[in-house]
Order: sequence, then C-alpha cells, then structure tokens
Amino acid sequence: MAHIVDRWYRSIVGPDGKTRQEPKPECGQGMRYRVRYIAPDGKEKSQSFPDRKKREAQAFLANVQADILKGTYVDPDAGRVTFKQYADEWLAAATTDVLTRDRIEYELRLHVYPILGNKAMASIQPATIRAWARGLQEKGLSAGYRRVLFSDVSMILNAAVDDKKIVSNPFAAKSVQRPRHVPNKVQPWSVDQLTAFRAKMPDRYRVSVDLGAGCGLRQGEIFGVSPADLDPTRPVLHVVRQVKLVRGTLIFAPPKGGKTREVPLPASVSRRLAEHAKQFPPVEVTVPWATPTGDPVTVTLYLTSADGLPLSRSKFNPGVWKPAIRATGIPDDRRNGMHVLRHTYASVLLDAGESIKALSTYLGHADPGFTLRTYTHLLPTSEDRTRRAIDKAFGEDQADDDEPEARDGLETA
Repeated sequence: MAHIVDRWYRSIVGPDGKTRQEPKPECGQGMRYRVRYIAPDGKEKSQSFPDRKKREAQAFLANVQADILKGTYVDPDAGRVTFKQYADEWLAAATTDVLTRDRIEYELRLHVYPILGNKAMASIQPATIRAWARGLQEKGLSAGYRRVLFSDVSMILNAAVDDKKIVSNPFAAKSVQRPRHVPNKVQPWSVDQLTAFRAKMPDRYRVSVDLGAGCGLRQGEIFGVSPADLDPTRPVLHVVRQVKLVRGTLIFAPPKGGKTREVPLPASVSRRLAEHAKQFPPVEVTVPWATPTGDPVTVTLYLTSADGLPLSRSKFNPGVWKPAIRATGIPDDRRNGMHVLRHTYASVLLDAGESIKALSTYLGHADPGFTLRTYTHLLPTSEDRTRRAIDKAFGEDQADDDEPEARDGLETA
C-alpha cells in the first residue's frame, strides 16, 4: 500500500490519550519524508523529500497513484539513464536496414552525443533541445541536414516515451521549431549537355547514361540491371534490384523502399543495351542478398568493372563519373552527380505532358506529392496552358475581336 514515512519522528499516544511526536535516532539526518509505493511491475519504489516538504510528498504520492490507475506511470529512476545509453540500446534493436542504422549512428556520434549524450533522459527539456538546435545552426549545417537530425533524435525520444523512460517528448513543445524546409530546385541537363556528356563517358560505362536518363533509374539500380529484367512480351524494364555498398561489402538488395516497379523501355535504350552487350557481354556476378551476411545470389549484369565485379559508387563516382563531368565542362558539384540523370528523365517526361502520378510510379517514389514538390518548377506554366486552351476554344479571330470588351469588363470589375 502506498504511504508516507516520517523518518525523523514517530507518533506516540501518551497516558492522557494525546498524540505527540517523539524523535527517532536518525532525526535530523538525511531526508525526512519517504514516499513508498508499489510500481506496476510489482516492485516497491520510494522517493524522499526534505523537512517541511510534506505537502510535496503528498502531492507526489497522489500523482503516482493517479498515473498508475491511468496507465501513464513513468518510473522516476528510468529517466536517469543517459541519452547515449538509451539511444545505443534503441539503435541495436532497430529493424531498419544496415545503411540507415550506420547513417543514424554516424549522425549521433558526430552531432548529438557531444551535447546530449551524457544528459539524463528526464533532464532533456525543450530548452535543452533549443540550445542544441542553435549549436547545429552555428556549425553551419544546412537546414535540410538539421531537419534530418531533428527527425532522428525526436524518433528516439518518442521511443523513450513508449518505453516509459520519460513522460513526454520535448520536441512536441511549440517553442521547439524544426528548421524550415528550403527546397533546392533541381536543375536537369539540356539535351545538348546530355549528348556531350555521354560522348565523354568510357565505352564500357556509356549505357549507364541511357539507363539513367532514358528509364529514370537510380545509380544502384543502374548497376543492378540484368538482361533478364527486360520483359520478353512488351517494351518494359523490370526494376527489381540495386547494388549497394554496405560496410565495405557489395550486395544485391531490393530497390529503395523495398518496392520493385516497371518502367517503359524506349526503343532507343533497348537498342543501346543490345549494342553494349555485343561489345561488353554481360557477366554473372555472385554477391550476398540484402545484408553482407545474406545468402549469395547470382545475377547476370550489363555493367561490371573490367575485372568482372559489380560497380560501386565509391569507385565509379571518382573514377568514371567525375572525369567525364570535368571533360564535358559541366560544373563538378553535387547538382551534377549521377542523380541528375533522373532529373533529366523527369524533365523530358513532364515537357511531353506526362502526368505527375505516372512519373512518380516510373521513378519509384512512394508519394506522388513528393514528385510534385520536387519537379513542380519544371511543369509548363498555368498561364501558358490557359492561353492555349482559350485560344483553341474561341479561335484566334474571335479572341482578337473580344479582347477590348473583355479588358473593359475586367477593369470595371
């Protein structure tokens, strides 16, 4: 049963029937009041309060009893574990893929643990998060990267709430504001740039440009294309795998998000794949599936290194892509990494009138809204579409005749 113990005095009823306080041997030593109660796990817990703080002890006991009844009780001792201790345990139990765990572990070690690592979980308050966020900003980290850090740390603290280590997530406070999203407008290549760049690529890897700009594949997906992925009954390419570098080991894995998809296979790309296969016959490659310790899987690949190994971004980017970029005269920066081929693919399709929903499917995006936000500036302007639609409906002569009257009406309104 929950109760409060007075460690300094005991109540004694005298001969006259009146109750008086008699000091105990430990009177004046340590905290005077101790709250004892049974936690939901069946263990006895206690919390001590100093002299003249009996009301606080009573309030604490009342809150504990109410929280236990409501199922919202949080063990005060649980919040004493440090953020690093809890985050390490959470990360070890996470079910995300290895690359994601490695990324989060790196971010925590570099940008979170130095400030929050040794703090007790219960001591991390909104003010703590605001100070940490200010430090990230002063470091010069981009808003996008800071948003990623916010999401990861908040996710860990949400788990701590679920595990009843803390009462609430300090990120939920209105005073904690996430960095504003500042979208970077993607800049696709022109046809001339694409043609010039393709000419500078080594013959062995030139078809990678066709798969990126002609089918919208990601880099790892390009490296993982096999002749078996070409549909024999219709002009479609099945995107079913990618090549990933995980902790120094090349593996096969499903496409991003675990989603396989089909993309239209243009005749031009199909022809260039056939020409590539004649000059560089596809090679059987065996690597683990999904994880570095996964079961070995053998796939025949269009693109391999000269010694028959799968391509890895760590060698392809500096050894093949960047030299071709510089030889073409295109700025060697992040905007012109291999992902620009997907942006060019999207630009061509949108210019041809393809829908955002279809483009999202071809690119393998989970949300068409993301596709729209990324490429909305590449869409034909609404003003142009309106002018063409009205001119088509009214005819040029009628539009010319009605124009003054329409203008007067607009000015009057």
